[in-house]
Formats: sequence, structure tokens, C-alpha cells
Amino acid sequence: MGLGGCVILIALGAILTFATDWHLHGVDLTVVGVILMAAGLLGLVTFSSVLRRPRRGFGPGADEVVEERHHYYEDPRL
Repeated sequence: MGLGGCVILIALGAILTFATDWHLHGVDLTVVGVILMAAGLLGLVTFSSVLRRPRRGFGPGADEVVEERHHYYEDPRL
């Protein structure tokens, strides 16, 4: 779930919790909205912690700087 999905879950949960007065038999929309907001916040925290983590290469020595030098042979006959 990306950042947009998290924001949509939070918004949908807030709408169900605070902005509706529907009554469904056997379903408490306030609780459903709170659950959706909690899931969106959990996803948002997880997403932001993944973005904060430094990116690294793979294998040992992946952070070493390698300098390449190219040597060209020049033909003296030219």
C-alpha cells in the first residue's frame, strides 16, 4: 500500500466515523471508521519508516568507491 492508499484509508475512516449518521443492522460504522483510520495510520508509519531507511547496494564492499581508468593504445604508425 502506498502513500495514497494510506491517505484514502484515513479519509474514508474519518468520513465513516464523523460525517455519517447511517444505521446498518449489525454494523457499527463508527467502529469500522476507526479501524480504517488505524490501518491507514499504521500503513503511513510503515511507509515513512521504509523511506527513511538508507539505501545500500548488495554484497560485501558495496559501499566502496571504484575508480576506473581506461588506457588506450595509440598505434605509432598512424
